[in-house]
Amino acid sequence: MAKTALTHLQEQIEAVRREAFAAGYAAAMQSVREFAARPASGSAPAAAAPRRRASDATPPAAAAPSRQRRQRGTAKPPRAARRSPVARPQRGTNARFVEEVLHSNAPRALRPAEIRSAIERDKGVAIAFTSIRHALGQLEGRRVAEQVADGKAWRYREGAASD
Repeated sequence: MAKTALTHLQEQIEAVRREAFAAGYAAAMQSVREFAARPASGSAPAAAAPRRRASDATPPAAAAPSRQRRQRGTAKPPRAARRSPVARPQRGTNARFVEEVLHSNAPRALRPAEIRSAIERDKGVAIAFTSIRHALGQLEGRRVAEQVADGKAWRYREGAASD
């Protein structure tokens, strides 16, 4: 008798847990749908549709199928139309920026943090340290830059012919 009562209690707890999870998941998905339905920032504001309060809304389980049908019927804009107008930089741009900074500061050696701040100041572009380190490795391979004896600073190599 005690064993069946314990089993019955565990089943009830598991059922409550499943219901709570389903309710939380439905609420989270509703938030995601609302966020995805908002127009992107900076775009022209669309006509504001009246929104229902959560207390006035039908339960998410009942409202979900009709929303899904509506969403399937809507045509998505072409992928190119959703992209930002900013073009991706040309390949090799980071190495060129790093080379220009090292060349303009020759024969002084610069650390990656100094290179980064100079590029940001001069070009208005923020470059990650890993990208700077990769560019320095490329320049070292081309014999345009060399690492100073302390191992933390880099300088433009004397007599290097840039492309």
